[in-house]
Amino acid sequence: TNTECRIDSIAQTWGVISGAADPARAARAMASLEKHLVRPDDKLLLLFTPPFNKSTPNPGYIQGYLPGVRENGGQYTHAAVWSILAFAAQGDGDRAGQLFSMLNPINHGSTRADIHRYKVEPYVAAGDIYAEAPHTGRGGWTWYTGSAGWMQRAGVEGVLGLRILAGWLHIAPCIPRDWPGFEATLCWRTARYRVVVTNPGQVNSGVAALRVDGIAVPAGPVALVDDGRAHLVEVTLGTHEM
Repeated sequence: TNTECRIDSIAQTWGVISGAADPARAARAMASLEKHLVRPDDKLLLLFTPPFNKSTPNPGYIQGYLPGVRENGGQYTHAAVWSILAFAAQGDGDRAGQLFSMLNPINHGSTRADIHRYKVEPYVAAGDIYAEAPHTGRGGWTWYTGSAGWMQRAGVEGVLGLRILAGWLHIAPCIPRDWPGFEATLCWRTARYRVVVTNPGQVNSGVAALRVDGIAVPAGPVALVDDGRAHLVEVTLGTHEM
């Protein structure tokens, strides 16, 4: 009901990422995020909206920024990337993939007009992107490792679903349905693991079959071996054993 900062993306996404929110409310939270904070035409995912301007009591330093600049209602990439992880956690690989593409800095510099609007390097993550005219789409604070690190995690762990924990490779892709699959190579100490994922049923997620070095194994984490060898992990996505 507030006139300023009516919805904040962090509350929506971390309700999902933390697992604390009731599933129905988590779904509603992410639908509200998509409705109010995602601006696909501008390739922006806002931190919150509307920005602070004349709020009383004053929320502090954040209102010192102009409306739509940096944390004050612009895209704060560190937080925007969490939306990818949240949609992936809900099993919505289509939305996770679309938002990753939208946030990918290379897609902010794909044309001459984009470059003139973005005004910063399109090969590193920008910490923030402005959201109000006349600076809509202008990037700021590049080479910002906080958002860059989370963007890598969102891509590798959220969308590709590859995570190494305590010597085990966990595989839980959540990809767009129209992806035929993907390949990735991971290094584990002296060993190399080539992961080949195929998606014959055009699904978002679900491991139907798993083979390690040509041998079928139950779907689940793969034990990593420090043996200096190259290994092949073949994953078939689907809803039943193939």
